[in-house]
Amino acid sequence: MEMRPERVGDALTRLRRAQGQLAGVIESIEEGEDCAQVLTQLAAVSRALDRAGFKIVSSGMRHCQTAREEGEEPPMTEEELERLFLALA
Repeated sequence: MEMRPERVGDALTRLRRAQGQLAGVIESIEEGEDCAQVLTQLAAVSRALDRAGFKIVSSGMRHCQTAREEGEEPPMTEEELERLFLALA
C-alpha cells in the first residue's frame, strides 16, 4: 500500500510532533537535565509514535475495506494488516 498523506490522516502531524519532542529529549540530555524529566519526555515521544503507527494501520484497514466494497483487490491481505498491527503492539 502506498503511503500518501491523504490516506494516513493526521499521522503525519503526530509524527512531526514526535520529531519535535524527540529533539527536545536530545537537547535535555545534552544539557544534563534531570533523568526523571528526560524519561517523562521520552515516554511522551514513544506514545506519540505508537499513536501515529496505529493511525497508519487503521487507515490501511479503511483503504482495504473501501477497495473491497468497490469490487477491487485490496492492496493488503488481512494477514498482512494483522502483522503490521501486531508489530506495533
